[in-house]
Amino acid sequence: QVQLQESGPGLVKPSQTLSLTCTVSGGSITTDYYYWSWIRQPPGKGLEWMGAIGISGLTYYSPSLKSRTSISRDTSKNQFTLQLSSVTPEDTAVYYCARGDPNLGFDYWGQGTQVTVSS
Repeated sequence: QVQLQESGPGLVKPSQTLSLTCTVSGGSITTDYYYWSWIRQPPGKGLEWMGAIGISGLTYYSPSLKSRTSISRDTSKNQFTLQLSSVTPEDTAVYYCARGDPNLGFDYWGQGTQVTVSS
């Protein structure tokens, strides 16, 4: 059973960089032939896919967020990380990590973590 767990600060100030980590257990980000994604859901809105990292470390991003988003990984810890720069209150959302990508779908999700952008 693959499990994913998000971690990171719940409050970020405007203009700062949001950083979240997803820890994967029961699977491997370097040998499982899947993409590993970050997805968010602002209050009252639908899910928004942000980007993904693949088995080789290759990344791809949503065009609308590409200029502010970076996804990296720590293979020794089986973790992948999201960084979103220059945040505004519009980036307030529940952030999820998941296994999969928009083309093939997502089969395992973390429980989600609330991030609020506020001064």
